[in-house]
Amino acid sequence: MTSVAVNTYTHSVTYVADNILKSFKDIIRLSGLDPSNLVASWGTNMRALRTWLDSGDLECVVLEVFNPKTGALIVRWDIDVVYNWSSGDGSFWTDTEQLKYHIRKAGLAPSDARYEMLMHTKPGRPDVTGWSRGAYRSTDGMVRHSLGSTIEHYGLGGNAAYWRKT
Repeated sequence: MTSVAVNTYTHSVTYVADNILKSFKDIIRLSGLDPSNLVASWGTNMRALRTWLDSGDLECVVLEVFNPKTGALIVRWDIDVVYNWSSGDGSFWTDTEQLKYHIRKAGLAPSDARYEMLMHTKPGRPDVTGWSRGAYRSTDGMVRHSLGSTIEHYGLGGNAAYWRKT
């Protein structure tokens, strides 16, 4: 039975990691930005997501869309990781329609905007090649809108939110 639970958890990690990246790709594309930078770093991002989801060290994945001249945040998307994994009966899904609705609500990004993906982890997490510690841009003057659960696989999942100017 242990091998079944381990294989299922590994599958949950892969499913959630893949759908976090796919969700960010949709956000980037539907916000009017070019997803090629995300796609180019897909392997490195996937390795970090899978490593830190598997170890339980990943707390939040952040996509910052910012003004390249000033560095100021335009909009920020968060996916907070939820660890309620269970090997029993469960479900798996990604709520792409809810995400698309809120992307439209947040609006198009300026054509010269840039984006960056960050991952918030617990102290002492294992290092992953291609990733280092970083800092978030300020959310002063912004308000956070929670979308609730958007990714789920047997209790391992993500709750999405976005920040916009007030």
